[in-house]
Amino acid sequence: MRWFWIDRFTEFVSGSHTRGIKNVSLDEEVVDEYCPGYPVLPPTLVIEGMAQLGGILVSEYYGFEKRCVLAKVGKAIFHEPARTGDQLRYHVKVESLQDTGATVTCVSHIDERLHAEIDLMFAFLDQDRFTSGPLFGPGDLEAMLRLMNFFHVAVKPDGTPVPVYDNL
Repeated sequence: MRWFWIDRFTEFVSGSHTRGIKNVSLDEEVVDEYCPGYPVLPPTLVIEGMAQLGGILVSEYYGFEKRCVLAKVGKAIFHEPARTGDQLRYHVKVESLQDTGATVTCVSHIDERLHAEIDLMFAFLDQDRFTSGPLFGPGDLEAMLRLMNFFHVAVKPDGTPVPVYDNL
């Protein structure tokens, strides 16, 4: 099973924001088994989907040179469950970028209704303190980004396409 918790990028502006969608389907084991008889997408996986969008947003800003990981969930408010048949529309916005990490704010909507509000903090793994080497195998991150249509929508702030970085 692939552990992608977004289905597609719909917008991406380097260093600014990104949007994506997640379709909630009964054929996903986690949806069917999380709360038997009441199929919902677990809130932790909504957070993970937003973290995947945010982590890619932060990582791309640094040319995918830094090893970026989710460090903290600062706030997570859920206004309703994500049920089968729902399409979650995620919006992740950069709040700050520093040499040591970044913060983003995230919202999720189901149709026009506010579904969730999440604040996330990312950290960069220090090469000297943590396991060395990449977080993905050669070509794996690029393949994942292609599957999610990242390169179809990703642009720099001036509107030029985001390149396929050599280190992907």
